Amino acid sequence: MPHVILKMVEGRTEEQKQALADALTKAVTTTLGCGEDLVSVGIEDFSDAEWMAKVYGPDIEQRSGTIYRKPGYGPEG
Repeated sequence: MPHVILKMVEGRTEEQKQALADALTKAVTTTLGCGEDLVSVGIEDFSDAEWMAKVYGPDIEQRSGTIYRKPGYGPEG
């Protein structure tokens, strides 16, 4: 039962978020071979000012062993 949590900088429309949730669901079901009824997707918005402290530090930097695609930016950039 995959659950995807996507965190991003605010500013996308509800339509964009729904389209993204649908695309993520399709990617999960295709890749893992499970039904759509088993997939859930959550989207959390953050301000640009919050990003480094609330997302990059705790979710990317401190959990680097769980990151399969690392971003091309960091705290020094």
